[in-house]
Amino acid sequence: MNQFPSPPPVLSGTGLCKSFGATRALDGVDVAVHAGESLAVMGPSGSGKSTLLHCLANIERPDSGEVLLGGERIDQLREPARSELRRTRFGFVFQFGQLLPELPAVENVALPLMLGGTDRRTAVQRARQWFAPLGLAGKEDHRPGALSGGQAQRVALARALVGGAQVVFADEPTGALDQATGQDVIRLLTQITRQQNAGLVVVTHDESVARWCDRTVRVRDGRIVRETAEPGSPAGAGTGAAR
Repeated sequence: MNQFPSPPPVLSGTGLCKSFGATRALDGVDVAVHAGESLAVMGPSGSGKSTLLHCLANIERPDSGEVLLGGERIDQLREPARSELRRTRFGFVFQFGQLLPELPAVENVALPLMLGGTDRRTAVQRARQWFAPLGLAGKEDHRPGALSGGQAQRVALARALVGGAQVVFADEPTGALDQATGQDVIRLLTQITRQQNAGLVVVTHDESVARWCDRTVRVRDGRIVRETAEPGSPAGAGTGAAR
Protein backbone atom coordinates (compact mmCIF):
# COMPACT_ATOMS: atom_id res chain seq x y z
CA MET A 1 0.00 0.00 0.00
CA ASN A 2 1.27 3.47 -0.86
CA GLN A 3 1.94 5.65 2.13
CA PHE A 4 1.22 9.32 1.59
CA PRO A 5 3.22 11.75 3.71
CA SER A 6 1.18 13.65 6.27
CA PRO A 7 0.74 17.35 5.52
CA PRO A 8 3.09 19.72 7.32
CA PRO A 9 1.74 21.53 10.38
CA VAL A 10 0.14 24.91 9.87
CA LEU A 11 2.10 26.17 12.90
CA SER A 12 5.17 24.80 14.63
CA GLY A 13 7.72 25.81 17.21
CA THR A 14 11.10 24.09 17.39
CA GLY A 15 13.64 24.36 20.18
CA LEU A 16 11.83 27.30 21.78
CA CYS A 17 13.66 28.89 24.70
CA LYS A 18 12.59 32.01 26.57
CA SER A 19 13.90 33.54 29.78
CA PHE A 20 12.75 36.46 31.90
CA GLY A 21 15.74 37.44 33.98
CA ALA A 22 16.87 34.35 35.85
CA THR A 23 13.59 32.55 35.17
CA ARG A 24 13.67 30.10 32.24
CA ALA A 25 10.06 30.08 31.04
CA LEU A 26 10.66 27.80 28.03
CA ASP A 27 13.49 25.31 27.82
CA GLY A 28 13.73 23.76 24.34
CA VAL A 29 10.06 23.18 23.51
CA ASP A 30 8.95 21.49 20.28
CA VAL A 31 5.26 21.71 19.41
CA ALA A 32 3.10 21.70 16.28
CA VAL A 33 -0.56 22.01 15.29
CA HIS A 34 -2.13 21.07 11.96
CA ALA A 35 -4.92 22.78 10.06
CA GLY A 36 -8.27 21.82 11.59
CA GLU A 37 -6.61 20.39 14.69
CA SER A 38 -7.07 21.58 18.28
CA LEU A 39 -4.26 21.49 20.83
CA ALA A 40 -4.70 22.06 24.57
CA VAL A 41 -1.75 23.30 26.61
CA MET A 42 -1.95 22.52 30.32
CA GLY A 43 0.32 22.98 33.31
CA PRO A 44 0.55 24.57 36.75
CA SER A 45 0.94 28.31 37.24
CA GLY A 46 4.40 29.42 36.16
CA SER A 47 4.98 26.31 34.04
CA GLY A 48 5.48 28.26 30.81
CA LYS A 49 2.20 27.50 29.07
CA SER A 50 1.21 31.14 28.49
CA THR A 51 4.75 32.00 27.37
CA LEU A 52 4.52 29.15 24.85
CA LEU A 53 1.26 30.57 23.49
CA HIS A 54 2.79 34.07 23.28
CA CYS A 55 5.82 32.81 21.35
CA LEU A 56 3.71 30.77 18.93
CA ALA A 57 1.39 33.75 18.41
CA ASN A 58 4.31 36.12 17.72
CA ILE A 59 3.47 38.25 20.76
CA GLU A 60 6.83 37.40 22.36
CA ARG A 61 10.03 36.57 20.51
CA PRO A 62 11.74 33.39 21.68
CA ASP A 63 15.37 33.83 22.76
CA SER A 64 16.24 30.88 20.53
CA GLY A 65 14.46 28.35 18.39
CA GLU A 66 12.08 29.12 15.55
CA VAL A 67 8.37 29.47 14.82
CA LEU A 68 6.97 28.56 11.41
CA LEU A 69 3.56 29.41 9.99
CA GLY A 70 2.73 27.50 6.83
CA GLY A 71 6.39 26.58 6.52
CA GLU A 72 7.58 30.20 6.70
CA ARG A 73 9.63 31.45 9.62
CA ILE A 74 7.83 34.23 11.50
CA ASP A 75 9.74 34.76 14.74
CA GLN A 76 12.31 37.03 13.05
CA LEU A 77 9.81 39.39 11.43
CA ARG A 78 10.04 43.11 12.18
CA GLU A 79 7.30 44.62 14.33
CA PRO A 80 5.06 46.06 11.54
CA ALA A 81 4.98 42.67 9.83
CA ARG A 82 4.40 40.92 13.17
CA SER A 83 1.43 43.17 13.90
CA GLU A 84 -0.06 42.57 10.46
CA LEU A 85 0.39 38.81 10.81
CA ARG A 86 -1.40 38.77 14.18
CA ARG A 87 -4.26 40.79 12.71
CA THR A 88 -4.70 38.89 9.44
CA ARG A 89 -3.58 35.30 9.97
CA PHE A 90 -4.18 34.74 13.68
CA GLY A 91 -7.27 35.08 15.85
CA PHE A 92 -7.40 35.51 19.61
CA VAL A 93 -9.93 34.66 22.33
CA PHE A 94 -9.05 35.76 25.86
CA GLN A 95 -10.48 34.89 29.26
CA PHE A 96 -12.56 38.06 29.53
CA GLY A 97 -13.27 38.57 25.82
CA GLN A 98 -11.70 42.04 25.67
CA LEU A 99 -14.56 43.46 23.64
CA LEU A 100 -14.75 47.23 23.26
CA PRO A 101 -17.67 48.30 25.50
CA GLU A 102 -18.61 51.33 23.41
CA LEU A 103 -19.15 49.33 20.21
CA PRO A 104 -22.12 47.07 19.39
CA ALA A 105 -21.34 43.38 19.05
CA VAL A 106 -21.35 43.41 15.25
CA GLU A 107 -18.77 46.20 15.13
CA ASN A 108 -16.60 44.39 17.66
CA VAL A 109 -16.57 41.43 15.28
CA ALA A 110 -15.96 43.66 12.25
CA LEU A 111 -13.11 45.57 13.90
CA PRO A 112 -10.20 43.40 12.62
CA LEU A 113 -11.50 43.80 9.06
CA MET A 114 -11.82 47.57 9.39
CA LEU A 115 -8.33 47.83 10.88
CA GLY A 116 -7.10 45.95 7.83
CA GLY A 117 -8.67 48.48 5.45
CA THR A 118 -12.05 46.92 4.69
CA ASP A 119 -14.76 49.57 4.45
CA ARG A 120 -17.20 49.63 7.35
CA ARG A 121 -20.27 48.51 5.39
CA THR A 122 -18.54 45.45 3.93
CA ALA A 123 -16.89 44.59 7.24
CA VAL A 124 -20.19 44.75 9.13
CA GLN A 125 -21.92 42.62 6.48
CA ARG A 126 -19.26 39.94 6.84
CA ALA A 127 -19.44 40.16 10.61
CA ARG A 128 -23.22 39.66 10.65
CA GLN A 129 -22.83 36.30 8.91
CA TRP A 130 -21.25 34.85 12.06
CA PHE A 131 -24.06 35.64 14.48
CA ALA A 132 -26.64 32.98 13.56
CA PRO A 133 -24.14 30.07 13.41
CA LEU A 134 -22.92 31.01 16.90
CA GLY A 135 -26.41 31.27 18.38
CA LEU A 136 -26.24 35.06 18.52
CA ALA A 137 -29.01 36.02 16.10
CA GLY A 138 -30.64 39.22 17.30
CA LYS A 139 -27.60 40.26 19.38
CA GLU A 140 -25.82 42.12 16.61
CA ASP A 141 -26.60 45.60 17.94
CA HIS A 142 -26.20 44.79 21.64
CA ARG A 143 -23.23 46.31 23.42
CA PRO A 144 -21.02 43.95 25.46
CA GLY A 145 -22.53 45.12 28.75
CA ALA A 146 -25.92 43.79 27.61
CA LEU A 147 -24.55 40.31 26.79
CA SER A 148 -24.09 37.35 29.09
CA GLY A 149 -20.58 36.04 29.64
CA GLY A 150 -21.13 33.16 27.24
CA GLN A 151 -22.58 35.44 24.58
CA ALA A 152 -19.63 37.81 24.90
CA GLN A 153 -17.19 34.92 24.43
CA ARG A 154 -19.05 33.81 21.31
CA VAL A 155 -18.75 37.37 19.96
CA ALA A 156 -15.02 37.16 20.70
CA LEU A 157 -14.89 33.85 18.80
CA ALA A 158 -16.58 35.46 15.80
CA ARG A 159 -14.07 38.31 15.94
CA ALA A 160 -11.21 35.78 15.97
CA LEU A 161 -12.51 34.00 12.88
CA VAL A 162 -14.02 36.77 10.75
CA GLY A 163 -10.74 37.49 8.96
CA GLY A 164 -10.10 33.88 7.95
CA ALA A 165 -7.51 33.12 10.62
CA GLN A 166 -5.20 30.18 10.00
CA VAL A 167 -4.67 29.67 13.73
CA VAL A 168 -6.80 30.72 16.70
CA PHE A 169 -5.22 31.17 20.13
CA ALA A 170 -7.45 30.91 23.19
CA ASP A 171 -6.01 31.78 26.61
CA GLU A 172 -8.27 30.37 29.37
CA PRO A 173 -11.36 31.05 27.20
CA THR A 174 -13.73 29.49 29.75
CA GLY A 175 -12.01 30.72 32.90
CA ALA A 176 -14.60 33.42 33.67
CA LEU A 177 -17.63 31.25 32.87
CA ASP A 178 -19.69 28.73 34.81
CA GLN A 179 -19.20 25.05 33.97
CA ALA A 180 -22.16 24.64 31.62
CA THR A 181 -21.51 27.88 29.73
CA GLY A 182 -17.81 27.07 29.49
CA GLN A 183 -18.55 23.67 27.96
CA ASP A 184 -20.81 25.32 25.39
CA VAL A 185 -18.09 27.83 24.46
CA ILE A 186 -15.31 25.24 24.09
CA ARG A 187 -17.63 23.01 22.04
CA LEU A 188 -18.30 25.86 19.62
CA LEU A 189 -14.64 26.87 19.58
CA THR A 190 -13.37 23.42 18.64
CA GLN A 191 -16.17 22.66 16.20
CA ILE A 192 -16.03 25.91 14.26
CA THR A 193 -12.25 26.08 14.00
CA ARG A 194 -12.33 22.51 12.67
CA GLN A 195 -15.01 23.47 10.14
CA GLN A 196 -12.91 26.47 9.06
CA ASN A 197 -9.80 24.24 8.83
CA ALA A 198 -8.01 26.52 11.28
CA GLY A 199 -5.56 25.33 13.89
CA LEU A 200 -6.52 25.96 17.51
CA VAL A 201 -4.22 26.36 20.53
CA VAL A 202 -6.01 26.50 23.90
CA VAL A 203 -4.26 27.27 27.19
CA THR A 204 -6.41 25.91 30.01
CA HIS A 205 -6.23 24.57 33.56
CA ASP A 206 -9.53 22.69 33.12
CA GLU A 207 -9.36 18.99 32.20
CA SER A 208 -12.94 19.04 30.90
CA VAL A 209 -11.95 21.80 28.45
CA ALA A 210 -8.85 19.94 27.31
CA ARG A 211 -10.92 16.84 26.53
CA TRP A 212 -12.63 18.75 23.71
CA CYS A 213 -9.26 19.13 21.96
CA ASP A 214 -7.61 16.58 19.70
CA ARG A 215 -4.34 16.60 21.65
CA THR A 216 -3.04 17.85 24.98
CA VAL A 217 0.52 18.78 25.90
CA ARG A 218 1.43 19.22 29.55
CA VAL A 219 4.09 21.76 30.44
CA ARG A 220 6.20 21.85 33.59
CA ASP A 221 9.27 24.00 34.30
CA GLY A 222 9.34 25.20 30.70
CA ARG A 223 9.32 21.74 29.13
CA ILE A 224 6.68 19.46 27.64
CA VAL A 225 6.55 16.50 29.97
CA ARG A 226 3.63 14.60 28.44
CA GLU A 227 1.53 14.54 25.29
CA THR A 228 -1.75 12.68 24.84
CA ALA A 229 -4.34 12.42 22.10
CA GLU A 230 -8.08 11.93 22.36
CA PRO A 231 -9.15 8.46 21.12
CA GLY A 232 -11.07 8.95 17.89
CA SER A 233 -9.30 12.21 17.04
CA PRO A 234 -6.98 12.25 13.97
CA ALA A 235 -4.03 12.24 16.36
CA GLY A 236 -5.37 9.55 18.69
CA ALA A 237 -7.17 7.11 16.40
CA GLY A 238 -5.63 3.73 16.84
CA THR A 239 -2.98 4.87 19.30
CA GLY A 240 -4.73 3.92 22.50
CA ALA A 241 -3.72 7.26 23.96
CA ALA A 242 -5.58 8.05 27.13
CA ARG A 243 -5.86 10.88 29.60
